Amino acid sequence: MVFGSQQAQRVTLSRQDSNHTLSSYSPHPIELDGAEWPTVEHYYQAMKFEDVDYREQIRNATSPAEAAKLGKDKKHGRRKDWDTIRATYMTRGLYIKCRTHPEVAQVLLNTAEQPIMETSQYDYYWGCGRDTRGHNTYGQVLMGIRGKLRGEG
Repeated sequence: MVFGSQQAQRVTLSRQDSNHTLSSYSPHPIELDGAEWPTVEHYYQAMKFEDVDYREQIRNATSPAEAAKLGKDKKHGRRKDWDTIRATYMTRGLYIKCRTHPEVAQVLLNTAEQPIMETSQYDYYWGCGRDTRGHNTYGQVLMGIRGKLRGEG
């Protein structure tokens, strides 16, 4: 939780908030790896699996929440290297989203140099966790993409 004047210095969001432009759940389709994905979340969840048919099932999920649920299915073998490459896939999806939708890139660029924090209280990898000691990988990914977009002019 952020108090007082620190709140204005930090951008907070939930990657599961489909109403937030920078969320992986926001309805901004992307084209990547030979397919059109309804959201970055659909793409990210599908990439957990090598089974092409199951990836297609996730791509066709009716919502990002359904795609996330399918991505947690233990009956389908997750890629063995997933923990080491998952941030790369999220970065690819979010970067392509910014390149495909200039208004998304502008929202990200408008965050100036502010730190970006994913506010999940339960996710200590993508978010800050309940005690704000989480990795905040989602925020780190967005800040990295912001720097790349700035460098591209």
